[in-house]
Amino acid sequence: MRERWEMLRLRCGEEKTAVAEARCQENYRSGAREGFSNEMGCENKFCRRLSSRKHRKLHLSLLASCCLISVTLYVRYSIIFPRLSSWLRNHAAPGTPPSGVISLDHRLGESVRRKQELKQGKVPLCDFSKRRSNVCELQGDIRIHGANSSVLVARPKGVDESRGSWLIKPHPRKEDPYAMSHVTEVSVKSVSDHAHVPECSTRSSAPAIIFSTGGYMGNAFHDFTDVLIPLFITTSQFDGGVQFLVLDIAPWWIQKYDSILKRLSRHRIIDLSKDNSVRCFSRAIVGLKFHKEMSVGAAMSPEGQQLSMPDFGRLLRDSFALKRQRAIKLGGPDREKKKKPRLMIIARTRTRRFKNVDEIVRVARELDFEVVVTDTERESNLSEFAQLVNSCDVMMGVHGAGLANLVFLPIGAVLIQVVPLGEMDDISRVDFGEPALDLKIKYLHYSITEEESSLIDQYPRDHPVLKEPRSIARQGWVFRRSVYLVKQDVKLNMARFRGFMLEALRYLH
Repeated sequence: MRERWEMLRLRCGEEKTAVAEARCQENYRSGAREGFSNEMGCENKFCRRLSSRKHRKLHLSLLASCCLISVTLYVRYSIIFPRLSSWLRNHAAPGTPPSGVISLDHRLGESVRRKQELKQGKVPLCDFSKRRSNVCELQGDIRIHGANSSVLVARPKGVDESRGSWLIKPHPRKEDPYAMSHVTEVSVKSVSDHAHVPECSTRSSAPAIIFSTGGYMGNAFHDFTDVLIPLFITTSQFDGGVQFLVLDIAPWWIQKYDSILKRLSRHRIIDLSKDNSVRCFSRAIVGLKFHKEMSVGAAMSPEGQQLSMPDFGRLLRDSFALKRQRAIKLGGPDREKKKKPRLMIIARTRTRRFKNVDEIVRVARELDFEVVVTDTERESNLSEFAQLVNSCDVMMGVHGAGLANLVFLPIGAVLIQVVPLGEMDDISRVDFGEPALDLKIKYLHYSITEEESSLIDQYPRDHPVLKEPRSIARQGWVFRRSVYLVKQDVKLNMARFRGFMLEALRYLH
């Protein structure tokens, strides 16, 4: 207590006027006689104002320091660890604005709320806590009116009545506002009064899954990452006995992937946006479950399912009647000794082109490869192209959506991803390297040098584009993409790349 009095005496001694100091000293003496209040005896307005001055300065200093540290960490780690925001994809359509971010606080709040509801015995119908997708799992009397984009469900016992309605966009890219601007929003309501619900036009014993083919559909990477693989994960428990109700439907997209969709569902696909009937189900899922970029996370599968990426590979082999399950085994049985390993070169024609395709082909043939050169951007028949990919043992190409066709390669094949300049290594590994390994495909990661990039013909050698790509990244995704993914072509140093071709051959032994 004596130390606190002394502190007050010293603080009052800092007063610049005799009157103010006298008043403070009087409060000090009063505090010494009567004991200190919460303001340490300084109840006089002058004294309180002066006693709080240092606190305000201290608070402002601390606030400024925290802001500076937060900004520094955000800038630093968003560059060093681009996979932490890997939903900012380089595969989006040209001119796509940078994606926004749903706050971490919001996601954590949803996660905490969901855990509290479960702990209290309340079953939440919808889960908004995941980073990439929102999903509602419904059971009971469910009525779906497509024209109104509405889903009504009788409120089951134990469901939290305080949260009776949700708005959900059924597409697993919820942190990307540009993609989600092309996705129809669905209203999900739990109701207790059946007097005001519409009558059923049709009833189905099969469960329903509502999802959207909006977003970036038409880009092979997004076709698999955002719809086909999440759809496989979500439907696996039903063994084909499920009906798809699709929003923002593109007939050409449904036709392109018809072979896969028919394996996942035995029922007719409903164009929900144009459906004016009231469809009734006893079970429905709104939204698709997402695990990871272009892959299935075995550890994330529900108990008893144990899904993996090879399971998805088997689905594709069955869907397109792909003949080869495994790549060639060099030095294996006599019947394969005379066969040559087949190399597919994905030669892009618009961006990130190989400028020395002929030289690549020549060196590959010298190493005894049979070579196939193709441009995935012009392949119109997916079934035929899947057969072509499946006939190959090695696939190579510059980072881009065409590499998504690795899903048709046989087990034990090799993927060589050529990574352009621009700090693209982490994104490249997440998008295609890790999915390849998940599919039991060997993976080789070839990062080009400045000498192999066409950017050296466009910028001085000391330009930040070449020397400080992180500074370019700080200018936003659209600018970064325009420099490194649109303007850049590749001329491989074949003396260097030849070693990677030899490594691919070693993988095939």
